[in-house]
Amino acid sequence: MNGPPQEFAACVMRWQKTHGRRGLPWQNTRDPYRVWLSEIMLQQTQVATVLDYFPRFLQRFPDVEALAMASLDDVLGLWSGLGYYSRARNLHRCAVVVAVQYGGRFPSSSQQLQTLPGIGRSTAGAIAAFCFGERSAILDGNVKRVLTRVLGFDADLSAAANECALWDRATALLPRRALAQAMPRYTQGLMDLGATVCLARRPACLTCPLSALCVARQRGEPENYPVKTRKLKRSAQSLWLLQAQAVSGAVWLARRPTPGVWAGLYCLPVFESREALQARLPQRFHGRLRDAPAFTHVLTHKDLRLHPVTAQLPASALSGLDGAWFAADQWPDLGLPAPVRELLSQA
Repeated sequence: MNGPPQEFAACVMRWQKTHGRRGLPWQNTRDPYRVWLSEIMLQQTQVATVLDYFPRFLQRFPDVEALAMASLDDVLGLWSGLGYYSRARNLHRCAVVVAVQYGGRFPSSSQQLQTLPGIGRSTAGAIAAFCFGERSAILDGNVKRVLTRVLGFDADLSAAANECALWDRATALLPRRALAQAMPRYTQGLMDLGATVCLARRPACLTCPLSALCVARQRGEPENYPVKTRKLKRSAQSLWLLQAQAVSGAVWLARRPTPGVWAGLYCLPVFESREALQARLPQRFHGRLRDAPAFTHVLTHKDLRLHPVTAQLPASALSGLDGAWFAADQWPDLGLPAPVRELLSQA
């Protein structure tokens, strides 16, 4: 990077003041609860999706004490559809710790924040920077892209030592003065640049405030950054779902075990094969089973090929299965996997 570190921070802050995003509901606040909630929701989730969930969460759980007092089922129910449900479980655990151990007040340092459930180094840095003006770096996916390009940092980030080196470089670039005002603007500016200008594909280098400092642009290869050679290995799995319905319209749901796919959520009974599904029901009910069209549900590391099998069944047919009947006015409030919610909504 050409130019001193302070020039980098100044460019980011000037650009954010005139061109950065301002209308997101979790911006322009120093409330750690709101910043924390938005940071957790935005992990691996598009802003447009979070815009739907964030206000609903605040309406239901306006502060960390309200979230801590809620049941995990209530939290999972409201989270349903956002995916990555371990985030919701950690969100609830973290709220309980903050309420009980910290009197409802989040710790003010990034080091202390990292001791809380579900809060990693980057999330802790964001909360500390936005809410407490701490000189702490963030390094989410968008920010990694901005920094590796500007710095020409071409070390492989799949190696932990190289990621640590990038953390050191990110820390060196942080503002050094008037931190209470500078850190929130600088941190937001990096996020905004990564989300709107320094895109993974076809970055808008001509309008980027850092173009004169950017090593990757000078090399003519911004899309080659960041470097990460280790690819996630995708797998595929077929599952059969028993969509049992009572005469009343109630559906049979059971809580999924932890760990595993959809851990802790309510779900239709899951089987490894149609034969295994059929074997769990008395033979006299086999003729009621109907195969609905199979479909694929994509997870981060795995493609699930789902085979719904529908049937109207009495309680006696399900006596060997874990679970219970949930009426049409009950199951919508449960934490359900997105494909299961869709199946039940279409029934």
